[in-house]
Amino acid sequence: MQKVVLITGASSGIGKEAARLLAQSGFRVYGAARRLEQMQDLTESGVRLLKMDVTDEPSMVAGVQEILNAEKRIDVLVNNAGYGSYGSVEDVPLSEARYQLEVNIFGLARLCQLVLPAMRAQRSGRIINISSIGGSFGEPHGAWYHATKFALEGLSDSLRMELKQFNIDVVVIKPGAIVTEWNTIARDNLANVSGKTVYGNLVMKHVKLMERADQQMGSKPEVVAKAIKKAIVASRPRTRYAVGGGAGLVLFMRRILSDRMFDRMYLSLLR
Repeated sequence: MQKVVLITGASSGIGKEAARLLAQSGFRVYGAARRLEQMQDLTESGVRLLKMDVTDEPSMVAGVQEILNAEKRIDVLVNNAGYGSYGSVEDVPLSEARYQLEVNIFGLARLCQLVLPAMRAQRSGRIINISSIGGSFGEPHGAWYHATKFALEGLSDSLRMELKQFNIDVVVIKPGAIVTEWNTIARDNLANVSGKTVYGNLVMKHVKLMERADQQMGSKPEVVAKAIKKAIVASRPRTRYAVGGGAGLVLFMRRILSDRMFDRMYLSLLR
């Protein structure tokens, strides 16, 4: 039986490559995003398209119901939709901070709620949450983004224990530097929000660091797509997969360094 997969944020980057790879590997894939026009080429690989906004309840309910009506099951949910809202804590409006949480956490959690009754009924399923290595450390000007990824790590750990009794796995994917539009959008927003404030000097150095990381360390999104597939096909998946540019090294440094030593190391990169 073909596994039925729902993946959000499928209009670009990691989500788009994962949808294409999974469909080409024989899965029945539903790619969801706000921008259907950006996903049309996925139909060539057999991806079925859903217009869905993870901040819009009716679109999420309708999307999940459409899959259940057609397939009678959902085997895998890949929560990939998300973005990075960058700027100093002092500068970022709380309305934007709330929206960051709405997209990266509450929309993700609501989709879990919507697919879980079907997964419990079939006594199987897998939820794959796309986090970040940024769920294990902080950085200046990224407080709200990192807050959502820290929250996602805790949510996933709790959910994993809750769902074990129903034979449903929860897996976290932690990408490092990946060459997608995410980096460009995040650093442009950072410059716009805090580039001309009292934080401007450090901010512009941070923008350059993000650009260097993208150019010198960034991996292609296919690397993450392959990790998602690996987490789906494994009979006993790992709870976390760290993949992509610099992921292993950064997480190793975070483990062995004290908080202040890690701070000094990171700030030394902003030159």
